[in-house]
Amino acid sequence: MACVELKNINKTFGNIEIIPSVNLRVEDGEFVVFVGPSGCGKSTLLRLIAGLEDPTAGDIEIAGKVVTDLSPKERGVGMVFQSYALYPHMSVYENIAFGLKLDKANKGRVREWVEKTAEVLQLTSLLQRKPRELSGGQRQRVAIGRAMAREPQIMLFDEPLSNLDASLRVQMRTEIAKLHDRLQSTMIYVTHDQVEAMTLADKIVVLNGGHIEQVGTPYELYETPASLFVAGFIGSPKMNLIPASIKSTNPGRSVDVDVCGMGTVTVERDASHMADGAAMTVGLRPEHIRLSVSGPDSGLEVVNVEYLGNEAYVYLEMPGMDDLVVVRESVPCQIRAGQRVALDADPERLHVFDADGHSLPRVQPQGEDDSVQQAASN
Repeated sequence: MACVELKNINKTFGNIEIIPSVNLRVEDGEFVVFVGPSGCGKSTLLRLIAGLEDPTAGDIEIAGKVVTDLSPKERGVGMVFQSYALYPHMSVYENIAFGLKLDKANKGRVREWVEKTAEVLQLTSLLQRKPRELSGGQRQRVAIGRAMAREPQIMLFDEPLSNLDASLRVQMRTEIAKLHDRLQSTMIYVTHDQVEAMTLADKIVVLNGGHIEQVGTPYELYETPASLFVAGFIGSPKMNLIPASIKSTNPGRSVDVDVCGMGTVTVERDASHMADGAAMTVGLRPEHIRLSVSGPDSGLEVVNVEYLGNEAYVYLEMPGMDDLVVVRESVPCQIRAGQRVALDADPERLHVFDADGHSLPRVQPQGEDDSVQQAASN
C-alpha cells in the first residue's frame, strides 16, 4: 500500500522556519495537489517526501515504513521537475532508460520497461528522437516517462507545467489525469495554479506560510472554505470578500449581518462567541450575486464590463474596499459601465468569516440533533 504519512514535520533553514509542523496522510492511489502562493512551503514539502531535503524534526512514512533517513533511490519515488532536465545528447529511449541502466537492469528488462512506459505515454513513435526534436509537451512526457520507468511507489510532480504555454498546459493536464486513471498510482503534485489544482486533484492541500490551511476535495474547498485565505485563493475569479458587521445574534440559530452594499442579511450561522457590532467579512462567489439597476443616487457604480463571449464580468466599486467587486453575468448582459446597481444574493450562498478569518459554523436545522441521537440509540 503506497500511502504517504507526514508526522510532525518541521523544516528550518538557519534561523528561518519554513514549515512549523505538518501532519498529513496521502492514501494509496490518491492524486493529491499541494497548492498555495510562492514561498508557502509546498515545494519544500515535496522535496522532503522525495528525500532531496532532510526534515529538521518529524518522520516521513511511505507504505507504512519510516523513510526519513533513506536516500531518494531507497524511497521508491519518481520525481518530475519544473525543468525537463533531459540529456540533450541522448534519444528519448536513452533518457527513459537512464535510471534503469544505473540500477544495472539487464538489457531485455530495460527494453521491456521503456517500451511499456512509451506506450502508456504515447511516445512509441518518438523513441529515437533527441529532445531538441520534440515539442514542450512531448519533452515533459519524456520526463514523466523517465520517472515512471522504475515503477516507483509514489510519483511526485514539482510544477511540471510551468514552462508550457496555455494551450499545452490544458493538454498536459488532461494527459496527466488520464495517466493517473490508467496507473492508479499515488501522485503528489505541486502547483501555484489553483485551476490546475481544481481540475486534477482528488484531494487538495492548501498551504500558507508553511501551515496547512485546509485539506479537502475541490468541491469542499470551493463550497465550504474554512478560512479567508482559502476563500480568496480558490476560485477564478476569486471570491468577493466584503466588509460587514454583526447587527444582532440569535445564539445557536442565526445572525443578522450588515453587509456593505447589501443592507441587513440573516444567515444561519453560529456567531454566539461574537458581540453585536463586531467586524466580520462576508464572502460571495461572482456567480452567486444578482444585480438590478438602481436609482442615480443609490447602489454601487459599475466601473467596467468585460464581455467574454459565453459570459460577462461586471466590476463594481465598493466603499471601504481596495478590490473591485466582480459579478459573473450571463450574456447578453444588460448592465453598462457608469450605471448604478443594487446587489442581492441568496443568504445560503454567503460565506461568513469572523475577525480572525475563520469561517463561522453553519447552524444545524432544528430537530437534527434529536434525530441523530435517536438513530444512534436504535
